[in-house]
Amino acid sequence: MKSVEIKHFHLFAGLGGGAAGFNRGEARVGSLQAQFRCLGGIDVNAAAIRDFGRLAGVPGTVMDLFDREQYVAFHGHEPPAGWREATLDDIRRAAGNERPHIVFTSPPCKGLSGLLSENKSRSDKYQALNRLTLRGIWLTMEAWADDPPEFVILENVPRIQSRGRHLLDQIGDVLRSYGYAVAETTHDCGELGGLAQSRKRFLLVARHTGKISPFLYEPHKRPLHAVGDVLGRMPLPGDPAGGPMHRVPRLQWKTWVRLAFVEAGSDWRSLNRLNIVDGHLADYLIVPERRRDYLGVTAWDEPGATVSARGLPTNGRYSVADPRFHWREYGQYGVLPWDVPTGAISGQSKSGGGGYTVADPRPTGPIFGKYAVTQWHENSGTVISTSTAQGAYSVADPRPGLHREQGDHYLTAGHYGVVPWASPSGAVTASSGHDNGYGSVADPRMDVLPAATDNLVAVIRALDGTWHRPFTTLELAALQGLVDPEEQLELDGLSDSGWRERIGNAVPPPAAQAIASMMGQTLLLAWSGETFSLGNTPIWVRPVAVALAVRENRNG
Repeated sequence: MKSVEIKHFHLFAGLGGGAAGFNRGEARVGSLQAQFRCLGGIDVNAAAIRDFGRLAGVPGTVMDLFDREQYVAFHGHEPPAGWREATLDDIRRAAGNERPHIVFTSPPCKGLSGLLSENKSRSDKYQALNRLTLRGIWLTMEAWADDPPEFVILENVPRIQSRGRHLLDQIGDVLRSYGYAVAETTHDCGELGGLAQSRKRFLLVARHTGKISPFLYEPHKRPLHAVGDVLGRMPLPGDPAGGPMHRVPRLQWKTWVRLAFVEAGSDWRSLNRLNIVDGHLADYLIVPERRRDYLGVTAWDEPGATVSARGLPTNGRYSVADPRFHWREYGQYGVLPWDVPTGAISGQSKSGGGGYTVADPRPTGPIFGKYAVTQWHENSGTVISTSTAQGAYSVADPRPGLHREQGDHYLTAGHYGVVPWASPSGAVTASSGHDNGYGSVADPRMDVLPAATDNLVAVIRALDGTWHRPFTTLELAALQGLVDPEEQLELDGLSDSGWRERIGNAVPPPAAQAIASMMGQTLLLAWSGETFSLGNTPIWVRPVAVALAVRENRNG
């Protein structure tokens, strides 16, 4: 088997999801086997490029691809001293001065997305951002004009076909002028990558007809998974085993309450079915807000909604009905009812680490078993030479002489002491704990609910008996295919909002892997001398199959 290298390069690379997926591409034709290698990537976000280096395995380049006019229109001021427009040499250097076979571009989609209003999308700021789609393609073509890449891909939101129609027409003209056949399609990343989310995207595919003659077929589609298939393999939210990205987001109390009343698999509109009297929820005195795409909850056995850069519990179905609710009931020093299954038995199993104690209803055994306490009026068990806790080594002493004055309660009788709310605490010692002094307090606030706007982590048993909670940042990364559910991931920085934005902007690696594999197959066919192949998936794309299958000569 002969290994053939396929080199890929990425513009607007983000944190490297597309590059990581392309690295995992697989293709084999006869005695040829593809080996994918990333040459690098470009992005303006320095944190994203640091993530790119970890995920793609090669250094990326921080570079602003705006021209001066676009910069001013987007930022509203002139660029700072030292800023300059990217040159063709800059593009080639970012690729290690090597020529890629495939260039993958995923320019910013904010101005083209339906999440932005139509009026804002037409502003000079977002029109400048949208023009990066065209500028990225032009820079690619000019950088390798003497030896163009075999494939060029532009990935974006499906709405680019309407809001960015004029840009796509120009991009198509540019690509065709360099000898490419161009096709536009939409696909579901979840179906291409076998994900637990549905993520519809636009894909423009350009094939250099002078270099590649065989058909390019669409990747195979795979069934979507349920979110529970992924989340069920992960540690519970907040478990340190999941790392810092697996913490439960802190939400306002009113948001937690509303999530508890949203039906699993539905969104905020299910709140309309609650019993409302005089504008208030009859039983709980909650006024539900009515906003578009507000507060959705995904059922455990359904695929997730698209993971976006603004994936928050308050603007879409970014919460899940988690049936594993009982983990809160059997936390540290938890006692399991007799008829409830135990927690998992681990190497660290102990009474202080989970549900490893049971309420046994059976009659007690011998009175002098392990850790037995002898009553004051009874005789002791046998005094033996070893202290293995196997015998009556404790006594229930009724004498009141254990009282101590203030200042020395920590000596003996202060075990499990409780400090009144209005009293000062005892001395804080190196071994302070709830069981060896006044390590507890009588908190009078136990029956006071949080204020509506208090930010906290709450566990509320929803109407369906599950915990309706937001996805953790790590779970969003797993739904995107950026990390295996059993693994940890820590992106650059310490900001959940920054992590979520980069995760939401990422190309899911499994989907990119599927695309890379089909392109790799086509490249190997061309390099082995094949001019035609028959596949079992549609030609990419059927309405313009002829444009992809034959060479174009617009001047002939």
